[in-house]
Parts: sequence; C-alpha cells; structure tokens
Amino acid sequence: MKRLVLICVLLLVGICSAETQTWQIDPNHTTSQFSVRHLGISTVRGVFEKTAGTVLYDPADPAKTQIDVTIDASSVNTRIERRDNDLRSPNFFDVAKYPTITFKSKKTEGTGQGKLKITGDLTIHGVTKEVVLDVDGPSQPVNTMGGVRMGAEATTKINRRDFGVNGAPTVAGDEVQIILDVELKRAAGK
Repeated sequence: MKRLVLICVLLLVGICSAETQTWQIDPNHTTSQFSVRHLGISTVRGVFEKTAGTVLYDPADPAKTQIDVTIDASSVNTRIERRDNDLRSPNFFDVAKYPTITFKSKKTEGTGQGKLKITGDLTIHGVTKEVVLDVDGPSQPVNTMGGVRMGAEATTKINRRDFGVNGAPTVAGDEVQIILDVELKRAAGK
C-alpha cells in the first residue's frame, strides 16, 4: 500500500512539473538584432533596444510552446543617429504610424535535441506575414537572481519589401537576417 501511495505521489509530482510554464522576456538581457547589405558591399547591423513579451513553455512537450513578442520600432539603433532617424521615418518603419513590430506563434515543432522550428505571424510596418524561426534552445533553466531563467536564440530571414519597407532601394538590400537572443525569466516555484 505504501508503495502504491509513493508511486501515485511521484506520478502527480511528474504531472505537475510538466505543466505549461509562463515565462517573461527579460528586456535587459534580450537582444533583437538585424543585418542587411549596404550597397551590396558591406553589412549594416542594428538592434531594437526594447523587446517585451511572454512565452508559454511545457518542458515535457515543447510543441505546445506559444510566443507573443512586441518590439518597440522606435528603439532601432545602428549606432548612426542620421540612419536611425531615417529608419524611424516613413521611408522605412514609419514608427509614428506603426510603433511596434510583433511576432505571434502559431505552431511549434521539435527538430532535434535542443532545436525548435516556430511558425508564426510577424507584423512589420502594418503588414503581417508568416515566418519560421529556427530556434536553438531553450537552455536548461537556472535558478538565479531571485528566480528562474533560461535562454534561446532564434533566427530567420525576411524580404523587407514583403512588409512594405521600401526605402533606399538602391542602397539597402532586400534580404534581412534577424537574430533574437532571448533571456526568459519567471519567479521560482511557478
């Protein structure tokens, strides 16, 4: 009888620990980066300095992962103020009219140990297109800084013109590489 009770308790603990967990993106340890060819001869890299969002993650079934991310388009930074102001203008992101860039996942697939493929809707400049993120991670959770943290890296490529970002057609390339280095956090025990 004691053995049966112990087995039931262990099963319940396993079930409870495999529940979907809600993680918050830590904006202080997350980087939303992009790169694009300049004149076909060099690569310009930039970041969006303000990224926020939520990730629902079930360690027992990563396919249940759901992501909802918002990036402040006005936080673009390429280290050149004149270029950043142009990127914020109607020539590119038109941040007065379209202040955010968003990603909402629709489907997650495991593609190997520690690898995910996440399909979702990316909205830039008021245009929504389906994209696929190739994800390394998430890492194993670490208890630190008063809570639990884990991270992941996601990459994708888009054509900026597909999103109506058409400025400087002979200067800026059309293909944009996106790299998201994300740190997630949640309170311990949640």
